Amino acid sequence: MPNRTAPTPPYSVPPFLAELLASRSPSGYETEAQAVFDRYVQPAADTYAKDALGNRLATLNPGGDPVLMLAGHLDELGLIITYINEKGFLYFDTIGGHDRTVISGRRVRIQTAQGTIPGVTGKRAIHLMSEEDRRKVPERHEMWIDIGVRSKEEALARVQIGDVATYDHELELINGSVAAARAFDNKVGAYAVGETLRRLAAEKDRAPLAAKVVSVGTVQEEVGVRGATTASYAAAPHIAVAIDVGHATDHPDCDNRKYGEFRLGGGPILCRGSNINPKVFARLRAAAQQAQIPYQIEADPRPTGTDARAVQIARSGVATGLVSIPLRYMHTPSEMVDLTDVEHTVALLVAFARSLEKNDYAHW
Repeated sequence: MPNRTAPTPPYSVPPFLAELLASRSPSGYETEAQAVFDRYVQPAADTYAKDALGNRLATLNPGGDPVLMLAGHLDELGLIITYINEKGFLYFDTIGGHDRTVISGRRVRIQTAQGTIPGVTGKRAIHLMSEEDRRKVPERHEMWIDIGVRSKEEALARVQIGDVATYDHELELINGSVAAARAFDNKVGAYAVGETLRRLAAEKDRAPLAAKVVSVGTVQEEVGVRGATTASYAAAPHIAVAIDVGHATDHPDCDNRKYGEFRLGGGPILCRGSNINPKVFARLRAAAQQAQIPYQIEADPRPTGTDARAVQIARSGVATGLVSIPLRYMHTPSEMVDLTDVEHTVALLVAFARSLEKNDYAHW
């Protein structure tokens, strides 16, 4: 199947996506990502709104029918400073679901009132551990952040309780269209919903769009899909699609019998299951087939770990779909995606939005 919308070498990262990836936005601290979304998406929208949680709601064709909501979350994992000891070492709690085996020995950037400062996550060196301790995963309270100071007073002059940190692992093209970055989860989803609206807005000279499209950069997904919960009430959609990342299972030590078979470069993953409206799934698949966009299919028997689970049961219920971008090494400092999958996801969403017809709300 030809990849008509895939980027061609030399590969490059779209500036909108690159700036989202460079922004630092742990759940509840999404300011930098919000600013990028504002800068790129607001000029293309007919109306643009911000809410009390920090969601960004960009609307195109406000008089359209049905109402289509696209949701991609702006937040990422992070660390939050909870205690500073007498020697100036910073102790932290985790924001979102961290793998404790990969926290220590990382460079981090801490967002403070004076700006961003560097630090290093530390723990006791392996040379100073007993054989038993070496086999253990360190508990959170057994790790800290070192900012190179000598006292609590010196640390408090730079950092405050409640400041947040993110890993200092930035975007890099690894090979061709394959790239690694700190927070592809879920800057690619936020990019996809914003870029879809931008492209639809640029195509206004084409056949009129039936649907009202609301592209939402949601917040606090990593701590309980909180932004999507409130944004669904504000947007009041008939149909919605959540865009997130999904597990690419094409690496060693991943049993496809347990987790399914998904690969980088294989196209967006379309979900089926109890969280998914069957008509929305069918139309996403039909849109992909008509536009000759490669896709993969995932089966999930329960509410998914995405914004889709909140959107589906908002108000009186929303016909909801889920599109996932394949990703390796989820919730680690170096997540990996294929940029062709990102571009195919945007192309699919544009085609899906254009396929919707008036008074069709995907009831079944």
